[in-house]
Amino acid sequence: MPITKKYTRPEIMCPIRDWASLEACKDYADAVYFGLPQLSLRAHAGAITLKDLGKFVKKCHEHDIRAYLTVNAVVYDRDLGLTEKIIKKAKTEKVDAVIVWDPWAIEVARREKMTFFISTQANVSNWRAVEFYKKLGAKRVVLARELSLEQIKKIHSPPSSKASARRGKTKMELEVFVHGAMCVAISGRCVLSSYLYGTSANCGVCAQPCRKEWTMTDPEGKQITTEGQYFLSAKDLRMIEYIPELIKAGITSFKIEGRRRDPKYIAVTARCYREAVDSFFAGNFTRAKAEAWKKELATVYNRGFSTGFYFSKPGPEGINYEKADNSAQVKKVLVGHVYRYLPKIGVAEVKMDHRGLILGDQIIFEGHKTFVEAAVNSMQKDGQPVQSAKKGESVGIKTASPVRVNDKLFVLRDR
Repeated sequence: MPITKKYTRPEIMCPIRDWASLEACKDYADAVYFGLPQLSLRAHAGAITLKDLGKFVKKCHEHDIRAYLTVNAVVYDRDLGLTEKIIKKAKTEKVDAVIVWDPWAIEVARREKMTFFISTQANVSNWRAVEFYKKLGAKRVVLARELSLEQIKKIHSPPSSKASARRGKTKMELEVFVHGAMCVAISGRCVLSSYLYGTSANCGVCAQPCRKEWTMTDPEGKQITTEGQYFLSAKDLRMIEYIPELIKAGITSFKIEGRRRDPKYIAVTARCYREAVDSFFAGNFTRAKAEAWKKELATVYNRGFSTGFYFSKPGPEGINYEKADNSAQVKKVLVGHVYRYLPKIGVAEVKMDHRGLILGDQIIFEGHKTFVEAAVNSMQKDGQPVQSAKKGESVGIKTASPVRVNDKLFVLRDR
């Protein structure tokens, strides 16, 4: 039965690496968050530039998706003018909100009457801090990742009187991460990359030393035997099976991490969390469904999974000691590229540069603005149907959605 008690339906917010990421999540996301190459904590994911900001936001709005721009890097004196320029441009191009934490960025947003959210970089961990930012004009706070579910509940519960307000309550919109990479530093504010490599995580260019292989040695230089050598590589967060508990906690927005991950990851995570939220409100959320979603989430990029800080402080079980890279059960394998697309008949002509295909293969066309996933139901070579195609051959493949010249073609394979 549908849920009758009044709960707020949480927003599903998806990460954006490039235009193709939007194509991947457009059917599932309520909102997306993205950064520019400047003043974003994912500088390498900055495929959206200041020049095409307006076009990207317009495309989001065409899909009825809210667009949030991150301006959450450390702001130095040299960045003051740039910060102002970006936020003014965001206002002009109808960005729905900027995600900030630096006081100067907040001041500019206030002055420009630009809706702003407080980034998790502010490490907001109590209701008094939430109220502080509310008084400054913030519409929402992205809570620190180190909070437990019980702590979040206490921050959220709305006051019914002045007495209850003194016990620690707020009506502020609250946003939390529900899936994706976790950082070993408090709310991502790490200095290890800057110290070791001279590239600052707080300026968007983390070299991820936490994902490197480490060794322990004694004072005499002898290596100490350990259970693994990735001592700092935290597992990914995954809260899909606890969606009902998160909704009942009154959280406004469920945020998926992964602005540097590929569109396939974004498509799967967006769909799974959308289905989970919809199932809760339809009254048919089950553990069996949650197990199925967990299996799907394991097919795309991950470093193993944990529940982060939601139920307890992570111990050894929160670290992937043996592997720091992708643990996905399915991999994308490059097949070739599109050299011609025939829009009238919806056929992509593809050169098999790297390997072949057979009927029934699950494939992905991916490019700067393209993400199309489908099964190979028919192929033609020289105008004749074929069951397979070999490396070096060219074939025509029917596509459900348009693709573009030079888009790459991948096939999905089990690891």
